[in-house]
Amino acid sequence: MTSTVDLEIEGMTCSSCAARIEKKLNRMPGVEATVNYATEKAHVVLPVGTSVDDAIAVVQATGYAATLPAPSGGDDRVAMDDVAALRRRVLITAILSIPVVAMAMVPVLQFDYWQWVSLALATPVVTWGAYPFHRAAWVNARHGAATMDTLVSVGVTAAYAWSVYALVWGGAGVPDMRMPFTFLPHEDSSGPEIYLEVAAGVTVFILLGRYFEAKAKARSSDALRALAALGAKDASVLRDGVELRVPITDLRVGDLFVVRPGEQIATDGAVVEGASAVDASMVTGEPVPVEVTVEDAVVGATVNVSGRLVVQATRVGSDTQLARITALVEQAQSGKAPVQRLADRVASVFVPIVMVLAVLTLIGWILITGDVQMAFTAAVAVLIIACPCALGLATPTALLVGTGRGAQLGILIKGPQVLESTRLVDTIVLDKTGTITTGRMAMVDVVAAPGVDTRDLLRWVGSLEDASEHPIAVAVAAGAREIVGDLRPVESFQSSGGRGVQGVVDAVAVVAGRPEWLTSEWSLSAPVELVEARREQESHGRSVVMVAADGMIVGLVSVADAVKPTSAQAITELRGLGLRPVLLTGDHEAAARSVAAEVGIDDVIAGVLPEEKVATVERLQESGAIVAMVGDGVNDAAALAQADLGMAMGTGTDVAIEAADLTLVRGDLRSAVDGLRLSRRTLAIIKGNLFWAFAYNAAAIPLAMAGLLNPLVAGAAMAFSSVFVVSNSLRLRRFSSVTSTRAA
Repeated sequence: MTSTVDLEIEGMTCSSCAARIEKKLNRMPGVEATVNYATEKAHVVLPVGTSVDDAIAVVQATGYAATLPAPSGGDDRVAMDDVAALRRRVLITAILSIPVVAMAMVPVLQFDYWQWVSLALATPVVTWGAYPFHRAAWVNARHGAATMDTLVSVGVTAAYAWSVYALVWGGAGVPDMRMPFTFLPHEDSSGPEIYLEVAAGVTVFILLGRYFEAKAKARSSDALRALAALGAKDASVLRDGVELRVPITDLRVGDLFVVRPGEQIATDGAVVEGASAVDASMVTGEPVPVEVTVEDAVVGATVNVSGRLVVQATRVGSDTQLARITALVEQAQSGKAPVQRLADRVASVFVPIVMVLAVLTLIGWILITGDVQMAFTAAVAVLIIACPCALGLATPTALLVGTGRGAQLGILIKGPQVLESTRLVDTIVLDKTGTITTGRMAMVDVVAAPGVDTRDLLRWVGSLEDASEHPIAVAVAAGAREIVGDLRPVESFQSSGGRGVQGVVDAVAVVAGRPEWLTSEWSLSAPVELVEARREQESHGRSVVMVAADGMIVGLVSVADAVKPTSAQAITELRGLGLRPVLLTGDHEAAARSVAAEVGIDDVIAGVLPEEKVATVERLQESGAIVAMVGDGVNDAAALAQADLGMAMGTGTDVAIEAADLTLVRGDLRSAVDGLRLSRRTLAIIKGNLFWAFAYNAAAIPLAMAGLLNPLVAGAAMAFSSVFVVSNSLRLRRFSSVTSTRAA
């Protein structure tokens, strides 16, 4: 027997921290653990005899904090407080650092005692501003590890310590001290240079990158919050014949509750009284309201469209379908392996090497020249030239420019962890309703019986349906109005519980509704031509409304979820990117095949429940496919989270949008093409930035060791590498949409 627990992990600053915690937990006998840096959670399977406290103790011994999850909402407030605190730290350090950098780089701004003013401004930046880096570096050092924090802390501390030495003991503290800015070493300087601008500038740049990362991580639980907010908050319960309004948490299995038109159904149950149409699109993603009557099952969080219902609760709390979807989203999110960042992987080797090289430089110069000051200058130059400012900017700058350009094109990229998947994706799974189709019903065909004028048919059925609020009726009335213009008033209108409607239009008794209702309830027979037409329409997955006038069936109209006009082009473009499209929908087979044929998709999986959508994505992944998923409904949320890359239509539900990695704001499937292209391009820029950042270090460190770079030049070179990284990232501003390219 085993037990499972999720722990909140505090103190992780990079993916190598997560890997170290995971390694320590998995060393415990019988324990299986996965640690997700993105969500800051550890999913731990504990054997009998091992307690949660034991696992927490191991995490704490590794140098981090672990706690059981707080009540809903608590973590969100803490995360936002952390982001706000980091934002204040960035602003304060930036305000203090700008004058320091300006005075060091622009000699005309240097006045008597300017260096002491720089020291006063830089000291709080290096101590308080860079404290998160120093603390993390100390924790890592205690456990024999090195990360980006180690590089930042060592670089900042070295630059600051040398500056203090130069000011206090090296002669740089005299009132008229001036520091020329040059890229070339100069041996005739009157005393040591100071490098406070390096210490302050590096701190601000890295803090800024951490701030943007923290903002993204603070939003990681938005999908779960959106799901939790989706359901009803209270219900009208019948107890002893009296209707009471109670919180949803007080509902029990077997309770009877009332649902009026326009209200959400409080929880999963079965109808015991009444008949209505239920809009289940927020849960199922399908556009056509479901007709329900006594003994039919209903799902919590769906909306009662028309009649009054009395429902008996069959599942409450964590057993409901909405709760299960929530759990699926959480499980899929926590199951994603954290993306290993190249900078952190290399830093674990890079930092010790730089430290060793700095020490060797110091010893070597002392042994060769006997000049301790020159030896120390060269050693500090090695440390500063290796300062990882460019490494820290490589990802955030490209991400900022890429996401900014994406926003202009209607594409929202959530974070750098999204980009790796876009390069590898080879299969794209597409939801039907709201993704390929509009998600709204529309009249698509009209068939009149022999001898009946089509305009008369549309005028009769359109006028009659215009008096109804049923979504299919609204679609029929709108379609008829487009063809025949103004509709006629209706007399003696009656609705029959979702089966159909009747009334008098222009002195003609008109009945419209389900074909079965007209044949069974009204004993009407349709001509052979209409029987064939009905069969043809239903084979394409369309809903058929049969129409009778003065006791004779005179025609039919069909409605369906209309395909977006750009969907076929989008499928062609996706194939051009090397992707295999798969249509995955909860709709029935005929409707799915019809839509797939219209847009050019060969692989169709229809009639699936939300749980089955997740299982389908998992099966594709197990077969070796790298899967992207595009959807817009609550029922797509778990599958979007499970997929290697989730893309949500911006016209869909908040739950789907928050669960996805990319959001396509315009609701145009062609944006998925742009999203993939932009993400791949952004990833390529990030990798290029990292390569050149490391290459710069590889080329500059030997020069520093040879004494050909003083620390000031090293600091300037470090700044130049940052400028290069930013300039390279700005190339993403020229990225153009495939849609605009085709138009041009």
